[in-house]
Amino acid sequence: MTALPGETPGTDDAPAEDAPAAPAPGGGADGPSPDGPTAGPDAAEAQGAAAGGAAGADAVDVVAEAASASSEEPPEAVEESAKTEEPSEAANSSVASADGSAAEETSETSADGSESAEASADGSETAEGSADAAPAAELSEAQAELAAQRELRERIEKRKAEKAAPISAGGGLSGTAADLLAAVRAVESGEKAGTAFFARAAPAPAPAPASPRPATAQPPRPAVPEVPAQQAASPEALEAVRAVLAQGGAPEALARPAVDALGEQAAELLRTDPWHLLAVSSVRPEQADGFARALLGSECGPDDGRRTAALVGRLLEQAALRGHTALDAAAVRTALAGHAVRDPDAAVLNAVEEGVALLFGEGGDAEADETDAEDGEPDEDGVREADPTADADAAPVRMFLGLDRYALAEESLADGLARLVNTCEKTADWTEAAAGASSPSAAELIRTVASAGLVVHSGGEAARAEPAALIAAARGLGLRAVGAAHSEDGRRRLATATGDPATAVTLAGLLSGAQGPGRDEDGALALDLLVVLDAPQLDVEGAAVLVEALADGARLVLSGDPGVLGSAGAGRVFADVLAARACPQVVSRTPDPGPIGELVSGIGIGELNQVDAPGKEVVIVPVRDAGEAVHRTVQLVADSVPRAFSIPAEETQVITVGHGGAAGTRALNEALKQRLNPGPGRFGGFDPGDRVVHVPAPGRAVPGVVRSADGEGLHLDCGGLPVVVPQERVESSVRHGWALSAHQAAGMRWPAAVVVLPGDAAQGLSRPWVYTAFGRGERHLSVVHGVDRALPHAVAEVPAQERTTRLRPLLEALLTPDAASSTG
Repeated sequence: MTALPGETPGTDDAPAEDAPAAPAPGGGADGPSPDGPTAGPDAAEAQGAAAGGAAGADAVDVVAEAASASSEEPPEAVEESAKTEEPSEAANSSVASADGSAAEETSETSADGSESAEASADGSETAEGSADAAPAAELSEAQAELAAQRELRERIEKRKAEKAAPISAGGGLSGTAADLLAAVRAVESGEKAGTAFFARAAPAPAPAPASPRPATAQPPRPAVPEVPAQQAASPEALEAVRAVLAQGGAPEALARPAVDALGEQAAELLRTDPWHLLAVSSVRPEQADGFARALLGSECGPDDGRRTAALVGRLLEQAALRGHTALDAAAVRTALAGHAVRDPDAAVLNAVEEGVALLFGEGGDAEADETDAEDGEPDEDGVREADPTADADAAPVRMFLGLDRYALAEESLADGLARLVNTCEKTADWTEAAAGASSPSAAELIRTVASAGLVVHSGGEAARAEPAALIAAARGLGLRAVGAAHSEDGRRRLATATGDPATAVTLAGLLSGAQGPGRDEDGALALDLLVVLDAPQLDVEGAAVLVEALADGARLVLSGDPGVLGSAGAGRVFADVLAARACPQVVSRTPDPGPIGELVSGIGIGELNQVDAPGKEVVIVPVRDAGEAVHRTVQLVADSVPRAFSIPAEETQVITVGHGGAAGTRALNEALKQRLNPGPGRFGGFDPGDRVVHVPAPGRAVPGVVRSADGEGLHLDCGGLPVVVPQERVESSVRHGWALSAHQAAGMRWPAAVVVLPGDAAQGLSRPWVYTAFGRGERHLSVVHGVDRALPHAVAEVPAQERTTRLRPLLEALLTPDAASSTG
């Protein structure tokens, strides 16, 4: 390796060794992922990294010929999501004596699919700041989001109640409980066509297209409604829950999370149905069983309806943490059998009857089955006989179970996207605006948006200039157009590209009213065109709220890189819209420049190529074990990168495979704090100057820096916005942020990135993880490489794991002739 001036590369006292710069990554040992598989909290983030050759021979240390003095500034903010802690076994207790805090630590839920995306209690995931909002706006932002979701669900329920047909796409159920059970069994055995039991409501006729409104005619921006803060648990409720927990042999530490999850009536709910304790994410099923036995005695058993309903809900919640909005009913029954449920079919039926889950059918000819269901007569058991003339070769209908919140969100989102497709003015002429575009891809995007209400745009980092050109062109035509990014960093980059800060917002800021044009007199966003960047980070609930807020006639562009990790929350909105081909699609032809762009582009197609990096833009640092990985990482961030590239430590982001393990985010953050900002952690483990990530709401993570603390709470600077985190929320919503997982880093970039791949991370590697992690550095990428040949294997052979969702078939069923003909 080439040594930096005044130091020896690698360890402080190790001899220098030379190697070619930026070799193709390769090689390695396999090992278990430090945080486990792709499940929810505490699951390892799928890992991947590039750069190759055998570890050691291909090694190159970070070095530049001319070194600049290191900047001595305090660390700045980066993000990490809150983490869910595993419950520890309590002595003499059937329930874990965890602190009871639900979901302390984020995991990477299988957002991308196979790798775990970070679905944490914090929301696992992704930072969205509001630098332009008033100080109080950041605190009310999450509350406003939650209120918007509640309002959305109320509107959906009202709309569905007015329909004569059941929930669209087979979401509604009909018949008696016996009918349903018989139907499930008949469908699974292939004897009957299950779609006969699930009618679909026809979409409402599209209203007349609305003409674009001039940008000068914006109504006054309404004030953001005040959302009351969540009420703290009353002392009486906590005391009552503690009494029930003590009676059942559970630790009192679970009292507060139980009240948070179940409300003020938590004590009564737990007394009548002890399995409600599973609402606390840190409690395992076997622990809830012990609690129930202590309270109910011989009254409870493995097939107790309360138990089976709670287990079904728990299975679906865990699936949502991995990105699924539904699960195959057969998989649910298998899992129930693994929990000693003797009659899984009855358990599934009971969960549906109790409203814990909804049942859906997919496959077969739904319309024919619905006609047969109307014409046929039920037998004495209430089950319709199969038509003997029916096609015996017809594909059987698969049955799925899902939580109502995701079912309603997917149906609302599908209806909303269809509404945008059908209400947009398709005769607009933006030829002149397209002619002045900065690139052919930008011109194509402008022409396509002119004639479509919904457009999907895909491309890498360099392609972000095309949505910026579209926004500028639309505003030049007098339209109200803005771009919404996933994070505050993305918002700043978009504002720089458009040259107008008013054109760029964060999604959270737009929905809360803290940023953007506000709402019109009808309550819709006062926009003619909305471009959503980082669209793969949209989960189904957030997307449903966003689309519901757009007025008829508005245009929506979903722009993003399909190669990155998906959303932290449930769903795969961007991928489903692409797959459904429900709208025109524009693929950018603008390549990402430089050695990092070349490396990442190859990873996107499954190739880990050697790149020429004459300026040390890409460097591989081989390590033997996790301890050496931590040591090298600290050395790179604190010394090598600042001297070689004049990039201060606060502008270098460390990215690793997960939160646990000897080289996970926790271990790395501890080591980096000791080196960069040592202190006793007197403010709940934090000191002024610590880089942190604040999680104001599930699914969001905002980078910040600790400034001080007092009786009000922990004072943070989040992108220039003062934020005060109350004392009782610090432990669950603030984490150190020098090191992040790849999913937390998605949607943001830094001047330099250090990707850490310890040997035990090999099993979590995947192409989307590598693609996302390696693309976070703008000027420099260092790879602390300890996975050897597992890296090229992951890039070539481990694609994203599929998520089970319903959005794609819903969109395909809603396609209109206009939408189909305009699909690119």
